[in-house]
Amino acid sequence: MLSGYRMMWMMVLFDLPVLTRPERKAATKFRQFLLDQGFEMSQFSVYMRFCTGKEQVEALTRRIGQNVPSTGKVHILCFTDRQYETMVCFDGRIRAAQRRNPEQYVLF
Repeated sequence: MLSGYRMMWMMVLFDLPVLTRPERKAATKFRQFLLDQGFEMSQFSVYMRFCTGKEQVEALTRRIGQNVPSTGKVHILCFTDRQYETMVCFDGRIRAAQRRNPEQYVLF
């Protein structure tokens, strides 16, 4: 069984310009890239993904770096599964239910 201190979460936060058509296209392409890599949208410019360890985090970080648009800012935060469990979420003024970790990986 994997330890909650070994399992990691990645959070990608970005602020990309969308004033021109090429900028909008680049931002959309980046969002789609994140979805294709298994990230889920938490908020419009915040995407999260569960990882089994630091090696997977490092590999994803390299792939993200290769796909960052030429303008805008992208930040990546990584934290353990145990830290993720302490996250508090609100939907409006109502405290939202905590999201569960994936039970297992889906194989394609």
